[in-house]
Amino acid sequence: MDKYRNYDISFSGLKQGKHEFEFCVDQRFFDLFEAEEEFENAKIDSKVLLEKHSTFLDFVISVSGTVDLTCDISNEKFQYPINNEIKFLVKFGEEYDDSNEEIITIPHHYSEFNIAQFIYEAVVLAIPMKKVSPAALENEEFQDLLDKFSPKINEEKADNEDIDPRWEALNKLRK
Repeated sequence: MDKYRNYDISFSGLKQGKHEFEFCVDQRFFDLFEAEEEFENAKIDSKVLLEKHSTFLDFVISVSGTVDLTCDISNEKFQYPINNEIKFLVKFGEEYDDSNEEIITIPHHYSEFNIAQFIYEAVVLAIPMKKVSPAALENEEFQDLLDKFSPKINEEKADNEDIDPRWEALNKLRK
């Protein structure tokens, strides 16, 4: 965990109430996780709002910035805006437990909490599964390819299916 030390928030000396922390994360931050990323050239500002209570800590992590993605259609690089927010509680207990993603339990003797993983998740969850550049959306040739290979929704098929006579009688009452 030493490589994530810069993202520790020491809460033991803080008074009860709201506290704000800011972190600037770039591609070096994401390289710490040694995962194969789908983006490059990250420039992200992260604001962490910590509200300290006597028995728990309330975290709100907001990330905003840009990353460079590769378009799935045209294979060209484009800049994608990142805006996301993650909220979770940290409560004190006997042992560390992160099985619930919204409530994390840490031992009573802990005096700091590391938020690197949460910043990472906030950014990664803001990236779409299907990465299409704005240029590809404006290009008619690419738009035709998208239309051709996108799944078709058949609403007519649902209307034409044989309906059980009992349901048909109920549908008439609804109309």
